[in-house]
Amino acid sequence: MRPVLLPPNPVQHFYLGGDRIAALRGIEPETDRQPEEWLASTVSRFGSDRVGLAVTEDGDDLRDLVRADRAAWVGARGGRDAADLGILVKLLDARQRLPVHVHPDRGFAASHLDCPYGKTEAWYVLETEDDCAVHVGWKRPVDRDELDRRRDAQDGEWMLAHMNRVVVRPGMGVLVPAETVHAIDGGIFLAEVQEPTDFSILLEWSVTTSTREESHLDLGFDTVMPSVSTDALDADALDALISTAGETPAGTRFRSLLPAAADPYFRLFDAAGETERREAGFAVVLVSGGAGAMVSDAGSVEVEGGQVYAVPHAFGEWRLTGDAEVLVAAPGAGWPITLRDGSVR
Repeated sequence: MRPVLLPPNPVQHFYLGGDRIAALRGIEPETDRQPEEWLASTVSRFGSDRVGLAVTEDGDDLRDLVRADRAAWVGARGGRDAADLGILVKLLDARQRLPVHVHPDRGFAASHLDCPYGKTEAWYVLETEDDCAVHVGWKRPVDRDELDRRRDAQDGEWMLAHMNRVVVRPGMGVLVPAETVHAIDGGIFLAEVQEPTDFSILLEWSVTTSTREESHLDLGFDTVMPSVSTDALDADALDALISTAGETPAGTRFRSLLPAAADPYFRLFDAAGETERREAGFAVVLVSGGAGAMVSDAGSVEVEGGQVYAVPHAFGEWRLTGDAEVLVAAPGAGWPITLRDGSVR
């Protein structure tokens, strides 16, 4: 079974952006508000049955292909359902600041949303304008009643002033654990890897097209706010969430681009040129530049910059040839056993 080429899958959103995704993927944006692409996605946007789902060149839902032959795609039983790939990958091209928001953890999602996944996520910076930053966690502990008041007043400036501001560079990886407040400046183009859900709690909905009633996962703020951490993320803890591995050129070994703490949830690697062999397993491959082939005992697939592939487990161990450069996203170490036994929370 060979990797499946996936055509562009742009997603409309409230915020401006998408021109850098269009340039990478070789398409013309339909609007100036196509700032996301969901890559090899078998999950849809919260509240929608279709938005975000990946479709093959033949018009088949990737979700249906995985359901029909799960063993070939992931090589293991288990997961949330028959279409679960253990990961969601996005391209995100923000031309305006994203709101302050939070994602719940697995315990909250299991208790309130009937889902074993929360939404821990990570960002890998592809391009950025000068002095653009991400905002991650509180600089000091925040009083919960005060946070409620600032949320109700939609005081986003107060929230940002109390958060850690991290100026980003291409090649930087940032892990954002569930329950951690975060926001992204306009001007940043990144690849996002995350648990396969679309669970978001908006603390700052006034800069979006959402309303207050669309900002708490249909559960009410009294229910969701306990999943928003008010603890400080100190300098040492923040440093542990950042990797600068990708700031040097990719080599022939598949190199991890995220902090080690991300490994139980998802993994992201890069490589270029005539590479070593990579282990069998489901992966999402973005060809970020050059041209070459993915080669295994199951066959060879020619690749070129701007393409995206869903690589099935049944493709086996594979290597890259030519001068292609790739980003490779994969489920967390030990998945799906770690999901079933609850060892990652």
